[in-house]
Amino acid sequence: MLKKLLSSSLDSNSSVVLATDLDGTLLAGSLPARRHLRELFSGNIPHAKLIFVTGRGIESILPLLNDPMIPRPDYIIADVGATVVFGDTLLPIFPLQQKISDAWPGTQQVLSALEPFSYLTRQSVPQERRCSFFVNEGEIDDALKDTVESLGCELLFSAQKYLDILPKGIGKGSTLRKLCEHLNLHHDCIVTAGDTLNDLSMFKEGFASIVVGGAEPALIHEVHDCKEVYLASKEGCAGIIEGLKHYKFLTTEKPSILHKTGSSDLVMVYHRLPFDEMANGKRHKPKSPNGIIPTLLNFFTTGTKGSWVAWSLQATRTPENFEVNVEVDVNKYPHLQAARIPLLVKDVDLFYKKFSKEAFWPIIFSFPDKAEFNQVHWEHYLEINEIFAKQTALEAAQGALVWIHDYNLWMVPAFLRMLRPDLKIAFFHHTTFPPANIFNIIPWRREIIGSLLQCDYIGFHIPRYVENFVDVVRSFAPTKILSQSPCAPRFMTYGCALGVDRVTNSIHVGGRDVHLGAHPVGIDCEQIDLLLKKLSVRRKIESIRNEFAGKRAILSLERLDYVKGSLEKLLAFETLLEKHPEFIGNLVLLNFITPSAPGMEVYESLRVEIDKMVGRINGRFSTLNWTPIRYFYRSIAYQDVVAYYGVADVAWITPLRDGLNLVAKEYVATQGNLGSAGVLILSEFAGAAVELHGALLSNPYDAKSMEETLYLALTLEKDDRTYRMSRMNAIVRNNDVHSWGKNFTRAVYS
Repeated sequence: MLKKLLSSSLDSNSSVVLATDLDGTLLAGSLPARRHLRELFSGNIPHAKLIFVTGRGIESILPLLNDPMIPRPDYIIADVGATVVFGDTLLPIFPLQQKISDAWPGTQQVLSALEPFSYLTRQSVPQERRCSFFVNEGEIDDALKDTVESLGCELLFSAQKYLDILPKGIGKGSTLRKLCEHLNLHHDCIVTAGDTLNDLSMFKEGFASIVVGGAEPALIHEVHDCKEVYLASKEGCAGIIEGLKHYKFLTTEKPSILHKTGSSDLVMVYHRLPFDEMANGKRHKPKSPNGIIPTLLNFFTTGTKGSWVAWSLQATRTPENFEVNVEVDVNKYPHLQAARIPLLVKDVDLFYKKFSKEAFWPIIFSFPDKAEFNQVHWEHYLEINEIFAKQTALEAAQGALVWIHDYNLWMVPAFLRMLRPDLKIAFFHHTTFPPANIFNIIPWRREIIGSLLQCDYIGFHIPRYVENFVDVVRSFAPTKILSQSPCAPRFMTYGCALGVDRVTNSIHVGGRDVHLGAHPVGIDCEQIDLLLKKLSVRRKIESIRNEFAGKRAILSLERLDYVKGSLEKLLAFETLLEKHPEFIGNLVLLNFITPSAPGMEVYESLRVEIDKMVGRINGRFSTLNWTPIRYFYRSIAYQDVVAYYGVADVAWITPLRDGLNLVAKEYVATQGNLGSAGVLILSEFAGAAVELHGALLSNPYDAKSMEETLYLALTLEKDDRTYRMSRMNAIVRNNDVHSWGKNFTRAVYS
């Protein structure tokens, strides 16, 4: 889906077949040069072909096919010539592949014959129809050569340490020549490029060739007198471009079109605008108490010039007289503009409400049986992400920081890195991140991970999600862990289902360093404290207390969603009343369920089940003067939510999965402000469980655990309750939403 960005830089009557090595050649050089070459070989050169010719195995090439900075090859010659496949399907090219396979005696036969040569250390890299070793040049003796020859093979030594045992007559050069003959490619249009002795066989086939700058001295020595070989002064892609110009395939070394840059030093990319747009053109603060938007806005209260990229619902994608850039608040944020992307209601419904929620949401929260994958919807998702990336590229100044938020914009980094390789890209994942065996169910997992790896920094809520991401990356590409740090004492380690003892801080993959971090989002404690000072809120608290005088109140507050564990909670409450009839008449479950966004049909059946279960429990246990469950299916004002926080003896928050859960933190902050000693029950699978030392942890999949933990919460001694709440209150207030924002940006720049 990546669009053509440049017009061709080649003579109109020319075509070229570039057969290039990868490591040190196509994968090396400056970002501008890599981008230029990618653009040239991504449909901008008529009839041009690209062939990867590499010592890598196919398995380790796969990640490169989803790197937006690397052009997609038409053909791939891998395993130093022992593998030859089509670049799009990765299917073998017959009969070439069959002839190579017939010449290979078999890996086990080769390894058995080489057992006496104990100094050979086999390389632990993917490989087919060849055996690769580390060896010192002086150790390659006649005995080894004779053994290899007796197998019907030959050896290739390169880079002073690599030894490949290959089928006889097979190498990069011979396979390339046979492929070109098979495809009827004209000899004069073929250009090879490389940087080590591993590539020498290509240069000996008589093709026009390029040795890029910084190449292995032994290779330069071998080809120094070859008229068909051009020794480039520049490294990597820049050397390839220099060589193409030398051979008259290129008329210019520079791209014909450069992407326009903006003036914003910080660009926030979020699906929602920092204000609510009204039909009459007026704007209001968002109704949601979500503390993220105000926190992100705080980054623009100083002199930082910035943009906020988000969608704006319009009747057409190209509305007349539409202002893309509008002021957010000239008084509070004089240097911030919103960059509005006009989208149709059906765009948002498909890309966000349907596809993101039906394909990605179930996977993110480890409910793969509920996932629905649709290729057409994926292509629409790509289209919207590309639109976001293009607008972001237009807003950002040279070298600016772009901060992208959440899974519905997973593919923005891929498009953006291609458009603007100069940018520093940060990403924060606001949900959980699943284990590799769950995430990898996504049909487009390689594209998604390839995109995220274009980021400079990726943040998650807790260390477990970081480690899950690292595991996914390790299943995607060869990955080196650069640094780790201990999780304790900030996070729980062995005492929680989501605990880990160490967290990865940085990895090296695909030639790039990517930095990672755990940053649990905090809440706006000041907002809660201000609300609790309001007379109306205090009166509401008093009113609720009077209504439930003499009764214990359990608060359950959640959105309608199968990940929240609503049914499991109701069953546990029913069991509690069965086992402990002493609670009948003096215990109330305040069960608030917020409706899902309009158009989210996937949750409707869940609502019906909840309604039935609430009705059954109330029917079983209600008396004339008491109803065990007060059930509210509606949105309630945030100040009323805070009032209920202040009254509840127990906050019962037991999702089956949850990225973090801010309700738990809001409850703690409210109780802490009032000096109360409520009890927080948290699911072990809520991210906040590893952060809030003092919560009672429960396994929502274990009915016994759910009922027993609820009973414990209702019978806990006051001293214990007071200690737990004071400890959690300190954690919540020391790590509020403002600290989260500061710590995240500090980590990005460190």
